[in-house]
Amino acid sequence: MLRALLLIILCITCSLNVYTQKLAIKTNLAYLATTTPNLGVEVALGRKFSLDVSGNYNSWTFFPDGMSLRHVLVQPEFRFWPCKSFEGHFFGVHGHWAKYNVGQIPFIPDLDKYTYRGNFYGGGVSYGYHFAIGRRWGLELSLGVGYAYMEYNKYVCAECAELMGRYKRHYYGPTKLGVSIIYLIH
Repeated sequence: MLRALLLIILCITCSLNVYTQKLAIKTNLAYLATTTPNLGVEVALGRKFSLDVSGNYNSWTFFPDGMSLRHVLVQPEFRFWPCKSFEGHFFGVHGHWAKYNVGQIPFIPDLDKYTYRGNFYGGGVSYGYHFAIGRRWGLELSLGVGYAYMEYNKYVCAECAELMGRYKRHYYGPTKLGVSIIYLIH
């Protein structure tokens, strides 16, 4: 799955780079704080538009307590920049898809006793701001709200796989949080 995501990002980057002068790679520090490796690529689609595609992959299970944050997440976003791409404010429309296996996290209620395995997908709108740190470096803050549809199984514990039930849920609320370090490639 990760290889397919990287191939898609590479194809988009190569095909759009003919029409653009700006390309950025980024990593979201908010995801890194949860031990989740992530990478994003953003290409300018003109003076005021860009396409951002971000992917996360976490395969960790923390021993001895069995705490699990395993997931794969893909979040493409189409952005409108009122002034100019990669400068100042932006507004976005994003989608998201994930497959997850999360549980046994002692400091989060309900996740301390159960493990959840499933998929979610949906979309939303976002707002953000890009701060220039130097000629090629930047800091980006973003927040998104929207919808996610989740299908998951609930288990008593990570190891025993005692199924509690199968669930479907509709979620409305925050769907994206970004504190990203960006490197601009021209």
